[in-house]
Amino acid sequence: MPDDTTPTKTEYSSALAPTHIQPMNKAGKWFWLAIVLLAIVFSMGVGGFIWRWQSGWDDRPAWGYYAATFSFLLSTAQTAPLISAGLRLVAGPWRRPLARPAELFAFVGILNMLWFIPLLKVVPDTQHRRSIWFDSPISFQIWETIALAILISCGLCLLYLASMPDIAAKVSKAPGKQGFPVPLGLSWRGNPHQWRILKLGLVVLGAGYIIFLTFQQTIFASDFGLSLVPGWKDALFPAYHIVSSLQAGTALLTVSLFLLRQWGGLKDYIGLDTFKGLGRLLLVLTLLWFYFWWSSFIVFWYGRRPEEQLLLQLFVSGPIRPLFTLVLILNFVLPFLLLLWSPIRKSIAGPVIVSVFILSGTLLDRIRLFTTAFSVTESGEVIKNLPPTRLPDTADIFILMGGLAGMALTYLVATRLLPVLSYWEITQGKILESEKQFGLRKVRMVAKPD
Repeated sequence: MPDDTTPTKTEYSSALAPTHIQPMNKAGKWFWLAIVLLAIVFSMGVGGFIWRWQSGWDDRPAWGYYAATFSFLLSTAQTAPLISAGLRLVAGPWRRPLARPAELFAFVGILNMLWFIPLLKVVPDTQHRRSIWFDSPISFQIWETIALAILISCGLCLLYLASMPDIAAKVSKAPGKQGFPVPLGLSWRGNPHQWRILKLGLVVLGAGYIIFLTFQQTIFASDFGLSLVPGWKDALFPAYHIVSSLQAGTALLTVSLFLLRQWGGLKDYIGLDTFKGLGRLLLVLTLLWFYFWWSSFIVFWYGRRPEEQLLLQLFVSGPIRPLFTLVLILNFVLPFLLLLWSPIRKSIAGPVIVSVFILSGTLLDRIRLFTTAFSVTESGEVIKNLPPTRLPDTADIFILMGGLAGMALTYLVATRLLPVLSYWEITQGKILESEKQFGLRKVRMVAKPD
């Protein structure tokens, strides 16, 4: 970058000052209508949980769809902040508009914790089944709860720290008239020392979130999936669960950005470059999804042992085959074929449509995995008989709908508590970019402040 376009320290601090940050967009009547409708559907989900609860905790197969719903929330909303944290570490300029929308999903962690606690009553203790905890004197329920609590706390701290400049800017412009608690931004003055702490804190919290999300996904897949099925020995299943969560989290973020752009009045901030970057990321994660699934599948298929063939019938080729075929099409075939085509990958609508396919496929995949695992009630070294396929009843449908509505409702509430975009990062990007004439065309040049 030429010296004349590199911002000086004074220009850098000035451009990041609160007075340069735009105010939050206002909520209209459609926003409040969506809040009411989502609250009604979420209430139906609570009713479905109460209905299921009345049958007790001992009927584990009846809780399969409840576990699948939690897994979907963990794989999408809880994974979305990781996309922002990971992209911030690599400093991609196109990721600035998606930083805050991704981090706002940390609020959904509060719902996830409430959703997770009942599951601890359904799954038996590790003394009666295989587990990764061996003879640990501490119950696996404690480890699971601590890991999830740390993950949620790390996400909320990351969101709070990244929002402080915008909150302080909003408070300084119109004190006493905010839709969020004013004290949240009072400690921010915008001096160089605070900016250094902010930058370091975002890196540390982002790295911590990545670590704890990976840990939480691993132990959840092991305790609520692998260890419930006798003879299911698959070292790659937790890794598959993590990779598919990254794909689903990116897809959820892509759809959310499209909705904010279309109906949130943010077309001036969320542009084509962001969707092009997400399209490339989705293509990479789609290929990784197939790689980890195939690496796991081929071991069982090639082994040809009776118990391994029975496991394939349980999850792939038996009565579950139509559902698995649909998952394979939605999570790999369609995304791969569509994203290979450059005009689709480098558009706004293309990655959004692919993301809808991926989210649908991930939901069906979680239903395939966890309802099947919860339906196995026999014990022993290997599984001997296929359990009956359990179709969803009214309570299960209410729980699924309520979980999805609760995630959307929590996110919409979060957009009223904090600025929906990271305006200070967008402002930073603008002063670090410029257009230069290069031959017959103009090219965008990006400065590196560090």
